[in-house]
Amino acid sequence: MKTAFLFSGQGAQYVGMGKELYQQEKIVKETFEEASDLLGFSMEDLCFEENDQLNETKYTQPAILTVSTAFLRILTTQGFQADALAGLSLGEYTALVASGALKFSDAVQLVYKRGQFMSEAAPTGSGKMVAVMNTAAEVIEDCCHQASALGVVSPANYNTPQQIVIGGEVAAVEKAEELLQAAGTKRMIPLNVSGPFHTALLEPASKRLNQELQTITFSEMNVPVISNTTAESMPQGEIVSLLTKQVMSPVRFSDSIEKLKELGISQLVEIGPGKTLTGFIKKIDRSLSMSRVEDSKTLAETISFLGGPNGTNE
Repeated sequence: MKTAFLFSGQGAQYVGMGKELYQQEKIVKETFEEASDLLGFSMEDLCFEENDQLNETKYTQPAILTVSTAFLRILTTQGFQADALAGLSLGEYTALVASGALKFSDAVQLVYKRGQFMSEAAPTGSGKMVAVMNTAAEVIEDCCHQASALGVVSPANYNTPQQIVIGGEVAAVEKAEELLQAAGTKRMIPLNVSGPFHTALLEPASKRLNQELQTITFSEMNVPVISNTTAESMPQGEIVSLLTKQVMSPVRFSDSIEKLKELGISQLVEIGPGKTLTGFIKKIDRSLSMSRVEDSKTLAETISFLGGPNGTNE
């Protein structure tokens, strides 16, 4: 039975994430310490203590990457391996760590800068994102196209067939909402996010990120990673160009799950804080088996799900 590991994206963070397994698993503590040493601030304080920084993009991204990588390391030290990997936006970086292409030390510093570039390109309050429910992709794309006469607006996340997020400049997004309502959309949910990510407004961040990506040495991937941008296996030679595009291109999560199914994947494990991806997959295809790792209870369930403590998930 083939297994894919999926990694959480921004928005999954919460105070206390990772704390239980940090207290129980030496490798989790070591991963947190490694991140703290590299970034020059306490990852434990950021994740475990009440603070305002955890929801700031430049801190959120390395925090989620650290927690997700720490949980991944518990599984890999017990012999569990994935047949394919994917992540939601930021989670794609953890997927690249899991594939062996990107060292954790490089990844955690890279996403700290990525978060900084994203928040500077689209400061809090500079735009708007809205989840559009139960509306055909073509209708949403057409309404965005019409509304873009007023500014930037486009689909940002194709999460499930029933939920597509649009984002961009406030006036243009609000015009798209009007057009969607007129086209019969019954339900739209404004999202509490820090900026209109995965839209053209992020082009300055994309350019700055590209300069950082040029300095990183990427090793050969041991396991295929499905790209958010193309919903295809990421070619080794295109890692830099795809990560550069990803920050300002729509996330094709729903299509990525379809791609995993084409590769013969029948069971998936969400690794990292929260259960957002598990919720999406239930909406995409209920026949896929799901587990997740977030705390000691879900870790034990996942070990059992994957075939016991020796990693016999072949």
